[in-house]
Order: sequence, then structure tokens, then C-alpha cells
Amino acid sequence: MTAAALAPTFPDTPAEVLPGLAELIATQLAPQVVDIDLKGVYPGGFLQQLGAIGGLGSLTPVAHGGTARGLGHAIQVIEEVSKQCVSTGFLLWAEYALQWYVINSSNQALAAEMLPKMARGEVLGGTAQSNSMKSCVGIEEARLKARRVECGYVINGVLPWVSNIGPEHYFHMGASLPDAPGLVIGLVHGSAPGLTLAQNAHFIGMEGTNTFACQFRDVFLSDSRVVCHADEFNAFRDRTKSAFILLQMGMGLGLVDACVAMMKRSDRTHGHVNRFLDVQADALEAELDAARAATYALAEKIERDGSAPYVRDTLALRLAGSELSLKAANAAMLHLGAKGYLSNNAAQRRLREAYFIAIVTPAIKHLRKELHEFDTHSCALSQPQPELEEA
Repeated sequence: MTAAALAPTFPDTPAEVLPGLAELIATQLAPQVVDIDLKGVYPGGFLQQLGAIGGLGSLTPVAHGGTARGLGHAIQVIEEVSKQCVSTGFLLWAEYALQWYVINSSNQALAAEMLPKMARGEVLGGTAQSNSMKSCVGIEEARLKARRVECGYVINGVLPWVSNIGPEHYFHMGASLPDAPGLVIGLVHGSAPGLTLAQNAHFIGMEGTNTFACQFRDVFLSDSRVVCHADEFNAFRDRTKSAFILLQMGMGLGLVDACVAMMKRSDRTHGHVNRFLDVQADALEAELDAARAATYALAEKIERDGSAPYVRDTLALRLAGSELSLKAANAAMLHLGAKGYLSNNAAQRRLREAYFIAIVTPAIKHLRKELHEFDTHSCALSQPQPELEEA
């Protein structure tokens, strides 16, 4: 049986995925893509409009202003957006990740207050969990340190790059405590006293993602803004990890789909010479069909059984998605040839986007490390001890 035959029944077009999505992408996102990529334009207006038509609320319960259409639907929306622009697809992933942590929090008052605003796009934000994820598997030390005080925590430290944030945005961060395992996860506003945001780096891609360095100097995190306390962290991580990572597959699926389309267009005029290249559109499309089938099947399993049983499957699929993205973007660039070098050509942008998919946490090397530890029964699932930390 083919991979396509195994795929769950999901709609094929943006219009079917979400009413109004195709028009919004065509009229509000597509005209901005080059400026997002080359000039660092932040597509905040697009994200807000997407929220207004229900495109940010797939994971969020109806009672909290969402559509509750599920993990598979959220991945689909990211995929459709990423067919046009992976930078914006990444921002959309950050929006879902922001809500996902609040959805899974034991802090019901925080969920009731914030989720309706997030699901409707009235407030935007991201997730500063790259360092948290890496610290939990011994790749680097937790950069933020928390100290318990009356009614909350005081946070100090620096996070070098956090995306989809700004003075009016929210994001959640993780900080270690001196006397407890696990991390405290909190929701922080970009204008919090003691928090400094600085855009001190320029990137070859993803420049329009509102990426800031975040310096915490005695930032107060009240208990009312705590997503999970350190003693809740292990259970919280088990509830959230698989879906958090699987959502990123939408970026890769969208990018590979766009690369296949570019290759097919090129073959109309240059198929007679493109046929000598190693990777052809039809074969790549078959791999895309298989990856898509695996992604949406895994999304159904996670929704049915929860996140914890599927961590390894998710890591393996996310790794395959990174590798397929690199393969597809490289193939598209070779098919386009010299045209791909034009500054406004999608081929060279897709190549840079593919490297981002392969490098953003969890990066290929991170995924391979975790999979190795799963397979050798040495998985570091809690915060590493100092002797395991890297400088």
C-alpha cells in the first residue's frame, strides 16, 4: 500500500483546511515574502488576521476561545503557510507553542485569562524554550536562574535568541532553581521591569522573525504567571514534548512541497537536462507523501494517547523532516540553476530556510543525541548535573 493511501483524510487545499486561509496567504503574506526575508519585515499583521479567522486556535479548547480542531489541524495550517514562507510558518509554530504550554498548565486562572486573547491573535508571542530543551538533555547549562521569593520568583540570566517576541509580546521561559530539580516555566511580557530585549544579530535567513536577545535582571515572575513549578516539571514535560516538536513538521512539509513545485516548473523547460540530476521531483514527492502520512498519523496517536508514549517516534520523524528538507532544497536549487542565485528567487531562500529547519531546536545533532540516548537506555530526561554540562 502506498504512503498516500495510508495517510489520514485531511483536506488538500488551504481553503478546505481553514475558510479564508488561501485568500489571506495570497493577499497578505505572498506579497511580503521577499521583504520578510531580505528586509526583516515582521508579518505581525498577517498573524493577527490569521487569528481572527481561527487560524491560531486549533489546539485551544472552545471554552477558551479556540477551535479545538486538534494537533493535525495546527500542523496543516503551519504547512500551508510554510509553502509560501517558512519564516512565517515558524512564527505560527511559536504561536501554537505559546498556547500549548498554557493549555497544559495546572494554572487554570492563567489559561482562562490568556488563551482567548492568544487564540484570537489579540496578543502575540513565542517560546524561549530552546535553552530549556537543551539543558534537559545535557547539551548546555540552563541560562536562566530562579530564586523563590514571596508570591513568585526572581529571574536572572541571558537568553541569546528568542523569536516572535517584542515589547508587546508574551513568551514563556524556563529557569532552574538552586535547590530543586526540574525547571520553573513562566509567562513573561516583553515590557516586564528588568527585562531588556536587544536585536544584536543579523541572520542570513529568518530575519523577519522578531528575534531578540533577552537579559533578565531581577525580573519578578509572580505565581499568577507560573505555567509550571519545578516540582511539576517532569509531568509537564511528559504532557507537552511530543506535540511541541511534532508541530515543527509543518515547516518541513510546507518547504518540501514548495521545492517539489519549483522542480516541476523547471522541468517544463529544462527537463531534458534536469533528468541527469540525482533527485527528481516525482521521487521527492513520494518521500513527501510518506512524511506527510507519518506526521498526521502520529498527530492522531498523540491526541488519542497523550504525548509521553511517542517521544522517540516524534524525535525520529522530526529528524527525517530535517534531512528531507535539506535534500529537497538542495535539489530545487540544482534544478533552478543560475536563476536560483537571484536575490528574489525562492530557490536560494528555500535553501536557507532548510538549514534553519535543520538547526532550530531540536537541531539535527540534538535529535541524534536524544535518539542515541533512547536506544542505549541512557536518556537524560531531567536537568543535567553540573558535571554533565558543557561550557
